[in-house]
Amino acid sequence: MTAQAALPQIAVVVGSNRRDSINRKLARALARLGAGRFEACLVQIDDLPMFNQDNEGSLPAAVARFKQDIARADGVLFVTPEHDRSIPAVLKNAIDWGARPYGTSVWADKPAFITGTSPGAIGSALAQQHLRNILVSLGMILLGGEAYVTFKPNLIDGHGNIGDESTQKFLQGFVDRFAALVERLTPAAKRAAAAA
Repeated sequence: MTAQAALPQIAVVVGSNRRDSINRKLARALARLGAGRFEACLVQIDDLPMFNQDNEGSLPAAVARFKQDIARADGVLFVTPEHDRSIPAVLKNAIDWGARPYGTSVWADKPAFITGTSPGAIGSALAQQHLRNILVSLGMILLGGEAYVTFKPNLIDGHGNIGDESTQKFLQGFVDRFAALVERLTPAAKRAAAAA
């Protein structure tokens, strides 16, 4: 009897350290849209010290944990707000730690999907563009298309789901395409071994 392949593992990185982050709520709702196609796990980044190359020789425990969380994932979902027309410092810090020390990057060749929400009309578009530039330079394989979401009071309902039908359909399309990309790029042998 052969082992059934396990669902792909998705690391969810939220570019906000706010307790009531609207992007964290969106991230959880996106994970629900992917149920049955992948298993999603929110990765903590708010406890990472500020990147300092002097500390590369002996990684802080939080950094080692973070790098392991990303390394074992089959893909990464980034959900980020926009701070001053770019990505938040907490997210850039996590990306820098994940890329260092030289030769130990956890980002290369991993599929990724970028989205985010903000109350503004352009829904974190500039932050997503800056993040796209960074991740491509690190060798990630990015899902095409642009998923800018304007935050409105009904975006997430009381059960943690996407509350607006048209937005739900829009985002479901991205989640389905991301799941298919991760499935294509994750070796079946790896998934079978994980299920064994």
